[in-house]
Amino acid sequence: MPELIIREDRDTIALLTLNRPQKLNALNYATIDHLLECLDQIEDDPNMRAIILTGAGDRAFSAGADIHEFTKSIKCGRDIAVRQFCRRGQTMTARLEAFPKPIIAAVNGIAFGGGCEITEAVHLAIASERALFAKPEINIAIPPTFGGTQRLPRLAGRKRALELLLTGETFSAQRACEIGLVNNVVPHEALLASAFDLAERILRHSSLAASCIIHAVTRGINTTIEEGLLIEREQFARMARTTDAREGLGAWIDRRQPLYTGH
Repeated sequence: MPELIIREDRDTIALLTLNRPQKLNALNYATIDHLLECLDQIEDDPNMRAIILTGAGDRAFSAGADIHEFTKSIKCGRDIAVRQFCRRGQTMTARLEAFPKPIIAAVNGIAFGGGCEITEAVHLAIASERALFAKPEINIAIPPTFGGTQRLPRLAGRKRALELLLTGETFSAQRACEIGLVNNVVPHEALLASAFDLAERILRHSSLAASCIIHAVTRGINTTIEEGLLIEREQFARMARTTDAREGLGAWIDRRQPLYTGH
């Protein structure tokens, strides 16, 4: 059996590829579980500082959940379906969203349902001009289940999100960029290079500072401004005692390039 997730390490960046091209990289349970395992391994690896996530083949990033598989869970009853399907998918997107190292989606084609929800959850996303998005769950009489009813409105605004959620209609990469789902749209052949360029521009800086920023944004975005500012102060206090902060300040004063150690 081929690997469901292909991992390729390029210096300090891990390229993860959803690898079910014959199924448009649909997210069956084994693929989700394998992705979570990869995230655990990369988090524990001090040499890996960022992730780029893409899909195998020329057609799809991910067409969403594996409908044939989760239909079997639904037939087994509500509680089993919630545990096997909904909870598993929400665990995946929550893990991506809160991951302490930057994750960039390189959306190379269809990103429907769960594929769109991955794009919503990761920190940053670059889309090929060929990418096509949709929230099609309403077409099979279910709501999104991997966080799409919550993250898309926070990204796009309530009315724009509801139009996409309630019609199930496809929308272009350019529209995804306009509503804040992706950061940029690039020619298809430049997709991975653009994602790696973005990662490298981030990795010029302190990995500890990047982690603090991700933590503050992820935790703070769903709180009041007062609570969010407290989280921000906590992350500043965490950084203030680090070697990286002293090095960054010293380098700025000395007008030289900083040499960060991640400590």
